Amino acid sequence: MSTTPPGTPDRRLHTAFCDLVGVRYPIVQTGMGWVSGSRLTAATARAGGLGIIAAAPMTFDQMVAAIDEVRESTDAPFGVNLRIDAGDINRRVEHLITAEVRVASFAQAPGRDTVERLRSAGVVVVPTVGARRHAEKVAEWGVDAVLAQGAEGGGHTGVVPTAVLVPQVLDAVDVPVIAAGGITDGRGLAAALAWGASGVAMGTRFLLTSDSDVPEAVKALYLATPVTGTVVTRAIDGAPQRVVATDMVARLERARLLAFPRAAANALRFRRLTGTSLRDLLAEGLRMKRGGDLTWSQVAMAANAPMLTRATMVDGHPEVGILPTGQGVGAIDDLPSCAELVDRMVAGATVALDRLCAPDPDGD
Repeated sequence: MSTTPPGTPDRRLHTAFCDLVGVRYPIVQTGMGWVSGSRLTAATARAGGLGIIAAAPMTFDQMVAAIDEVRESTDAPFGVNLRIDAGDINRRVEHLITAEVRVASFAQAPGRDTVERLRSAGVVVVPTVGARRHAEKVAEWGVDAVLAQGAEGGGHTGVVPTAVLVPQVLDAVDVPVIAAGGITDGRGLAAALAWGASGVAMGTRFLLTSDSDVPEAVKALYLATPVTGTVVTRAIDGAPQRVVATDMVARLERARLLAFPRAAANALRFRRLTGTSLRDLLAEGLRMKRGGDLTWSQVAMAANAPMLTRATMVDGHPEVGILPTGQGVGAIDDLPSCAELVDRMVAGATVALDRLCAPDPDGD
């Protein structure tokens, strides 16, 4: 059994990642687009975890404001998730350095120059990887840690299950590894630590808290989703993405092999629904065409994909039907505060570790 005094952080939960970024617990709230704003990030940071602002869908000024709002709410460390292919990425990186943000996270490989620039200024760089080879690549660039997201993870995800991916990444790199994908409770944290990970990252579990700004009606849809109620689809933006299996997603799946005119018509229809200007739609489409191996039909939908998610997650229009989620959504049935969630995670992990480390009653 643990001998840690009550009220004192369990030393088994204090990992290399805690020391690296300065958090109390090895628990990360991921940078979910349109979800991880200043309120959720600050609440996570105050609870002792690492909150991450999802700056990718924000304008530069919105990102600056979000950082300032978190700073006003807490002096705990936090992170900002950046999109490396953003047109103003250099300006954003410079602001993170100037604002002394502790962590920069990336869903895509950030590039050696960006890694070196951030690290030389004291910013911890943590990219997300979905395969061992990706971890090896970014490790060569000198990143401080990696977040290994298994196929159970929400939003854009890979194909390797978490229980297979994390040990592979641990064998491949010498930096702290954060496990993600399907983790929702303290038992998942204990399991990750048993693998050798330095902590866990969760998206859907933090989305479904009282500190999340996602509309209550949309949260209710998530809570009603079983573990079998998600699907990985390429129909939204050309890349594999795990979402709630809605009627909208089913229609997109049926239509994705149709010709460009049909896809373009869908994109224009969604543009009117989400309020995206035609100019912004075309600009996003051209950027994605340059940045990825997409067909024009995929580009037509991908250009408007962020606004489809926004219409659901911010504006509360579930009829749009784009609800990124991890497969663990089916194991979630309540909406605790971030503080309650983190306390519950710590308590659950401690019990699991006590059970794992308990002496054999037969003395064997």
